[in-house]
Amino acid sequence: MIDNSALNMEYNTQRPKLVIPEYGRHIQKMVDYAKGIKDNDERNKVALSIINVMGQLNPHLRDVADFKHKLWDHLFVISEFELDVSSPYDTPTRESVSVKADTIEYPDSKFKYKHYGKTIQLIIKKAIEYPEGDEKNALIVMIANHMKKAYLTWNQDSVDDEKILNDLKILSEGKLELEEGQMLADTKGILAASKRKKRTNHPTTQKQRPYNKRKLNGRQ
Repeated sequence: MIDNSALNMEYNTQRPKLVIPEYGRHIQKMVDYAKGIKDNDERNKVALSIINVMGQLNPHLRDVADFKHKLWDHLFVISEFELDVSSPYDTPTRESVSVKADTIEYPDSKFKYKHYGKTIQLIIKKAIEYPEGDEKNALIVMIANHMKKAYLTWNQDSVDDEKILNDLKILSEGKLELEEGQMLADTKGILAASKRKKRTNHPTTQKQRPYNKRKLNGRQ
């Protein structure tokens, strides 16, 4: 025997698209019903009832400034601006709620050595402005070592110090160079430290507290 109720099932894909899905289909139907009311007073009363229900369905809007105003705006949007009711606020128009957002200008990220990251290039620019002296020399060594660590993270094999120093020279336009006799951090040491850090941060290496089997079974 065929179940007639199954034949009369209504699927969301067959229903009209919701204007503001967050309010659900019941609110949409209530608004559509209000649009068809001929009596002006009755239509306004129904609109107020819908506003109250919308507020109850979205209590988080109570924390928003002028939340009642927002509810009324949403009511007109849901009605596709076809609901003729008296709002306590200025009635929105289709144009006023569909203002195109300003285009966000993304920063120019074109730089040659992406594996070093943009931050290191900003640091290099600041280091160039430092007055000559021990502090600047120490900063140059720190930058070069950081570049080496970043390179090894990207390459994870090995790198010649001359490569790092040459890249530093290019990025700083020849304004930053290590003093004669200064050395960079050892490659093996950097790789070993990186592996230790990975093992330490791995969840399987973290110590687990032993559970008390008797306590687990509800015994003291």
